Amino acid sequence: MTIKLHGMTYSNYYNMVKAIMIEKGMDFEEVHVLPNQESEFLIKSPMGKVPCLETEQGFLTETGVMIDYIDSLEIGPSLYPEDPFARAKVKELIRHLELYIELPARRLYGDVFFGNPATQELKDQIKSQLEKGFASLEKLAKFDPYLAGKELSYADFYYRFSVGLATIVCKKALDWNALSELANIKSLMDLMGERESIQQVLADQARNA
Repeated sequence: MTIKLHGMTYSNYYNMVKAIMIEKGMDFEEVHVLPNQESEFLIKSPMGKVPCLETEQGFLTETGVMIDYIDSLEIGPSLYPEDPFARAKVKELIRHLELYIELPARRLYGDVFFGNPATQELKDQIKSQLEKGFASLEKLAKFDPYLAGKELSYADFYYRFSVGLATIVCKKALDWNALSELANIKSLMDLMGERESIQQVLADQARNA
């Protein structure tokens, strides 16, 4: 059975998984589905969220879990370092991006993308959280030239699709051009933009807009 990725191109987490599978040269199918609470979909994704991954053994949810599963298949090069500590540092970066950049920024998606204005109090709160998140990322990451060092890792795909959206939120909701004001942020975004896997994901996203 060919692995099937269920979700939509508007989802940054869907795009992370998709770009990684393309990067690794995997054969997979895409199944377009929006987040929903229909009983049939909840069997596949109990929270009704996307993406989810369909395998021969069943369905998997949560992006980090899917990526670890994909890595375990040993198709194409692993994007985890072999050294246990270096591998743990990549996972630390991923968790940091999820908790301290992607999740705070997500609270303003309604304001930026769906016409639901946020209060100034919420905007001020989110800006403070993102400032701390980006400042700590600068301490944690190497940017040499990739997030964890000289080699591309799974953290870089998280980075491209979490920081990419977060900087849009910063500019549109907070009047803060974080992409150009913060050291190293743009250089890695540009570097990831050169990868064919990222270009294909963005092209597919544009076609489905």
